[in-house]
Amino acid sequence: MTAPRPRPAPDPAVSGGAPPHPVDETLLRELTPAVLGILVRRGVDFATAEDAVQEALLDAVRAWPADPPRDPRGWLVTAAWRRLLDATRADAARRRREDLVHREPEPGPASDTDDTLGLYFLCAHPALSPSSAVALTLRAVGGLTTRQIARAYLVPEATMAQRISRAKRTVSGVRLDRPGDVGTVLRVLYLVFNEGYSGDVDLAAEAIRLTRRLAAVVDHPEPAGLLALMLLHHARRAARIAPDGSLVPLAEQDRGRWDTAAIAEGIEILHGALARDRLGEYQAQAAIAALHADAPTAAETDWPQIVEWYDELVRLTDSPVARLNRAVAVGEADGPRAGLAALAGLDPALPRHTAVAAWLHECDGDRAGAARLYAQAAHQAPNLAERAHLTRQAARLNAGPAGPV
Repeated sequence: MTAPRPRPAPDPAVSGGAPPHPVDETLLRELTPAVLGILVRRGVDFATAEDAVQEALLDAVRAWPADPPRDPRGWLVTAAWRRLLDATRADAARRRREDLVHREPEPGPASDTDDTLGLYFLCAHPALSPSSAVALTLRAVGGLTTRQIARAYLVPEATMAQRISRAKRTVSGVRLDRPGDVGTVLRVLYLVFNEGYSGDVDLAAEAIRLTRRLAAVVDHPEPAGLLALMLLHHARRAARIAPDGSLVPLAEQDRGRWDTAAIAEGIEILHGALARDRLGEYQAQAAIAALHADAPTAAETDWPQIVEWYDELVRLTDSPVARLNRAVAVGEADGPRAGLAALAGLDPALPRHTAVAAWLHECDGDRAGAARLYAQAAHQAPNLAERAHLTRQAARLNAGPAGPV
């Protein structure tokens, strides 16, 4: 099996000179995990260190426009440390931290040690629920504010603040001197990516940014595989939704609206990961996405090779979802009867099982059965957009005979 060859990216356009912001918010977000990691490595508990870093970021927003620092990270470390000193002096109950502060010298230039990887592991700690791990990752590693995270997840800010506070307390006693599970971190980042866009934060773009940073500090091909997968999926984003807000299936998308630069980068990253010969589930998923992205038209999709990659994915994960998607690929490669045979051994309660069955029955010419299954799938749909799409499919088949599928 092979992945498609990298497609050359178009020359980037020269951007116009937009007026600069007083403070580079992207830089602040990039520096957040490094500063937090320095404080935690010095022995400050996670919750207290995170609060101090947030206060230092506010200090930077106020001070940097008039007096930009030469060493932004060192400035933030010093500001956060002083916040810790202030809190210690103001609260007699924190004598332990006061002793710690007085043992440590006033920080000068920040160390070159990168604690970002440790923070990824800490924020994806097994003791945290998936939702708490996602929120803490966005706050501590992503540098987002509680308000931004709350808006992204469409929950009250107070609710998100409580979730983050509980997560911080859970991991406060965990040190950064032990390796964590890369697979858990990747699952958390993929959860962030699949939230897409809501509120004023583009979580898909944020997940790509964080995964790109993780791939740069982990000597393992799977973070690169996840990054490639995200880029390849994100490249199709503009074509997924019609102007009226309805879903556009992959086969019907305008491929001219796909982001060819993101596709080229994703395929190039995937090739680099596959070359290391340590295949993992995200690399296999990225290979499938690359074959879709590389096909000039839906009719030219290399379905037999996609089936082979799904075979690899099933071997790696034994995931029912992978088996379900494999049934779709088998239906495309070998015909709807073969697809239905592949579907037969799966649990009908599996999400999207009914929708896949409806599509395979329609391809096999059973329009009445397909219409019934589409209507049933619409009732099971997890969101309004998918429900509307499946309802339209049922109505189309119930309207009367049409041409061949």
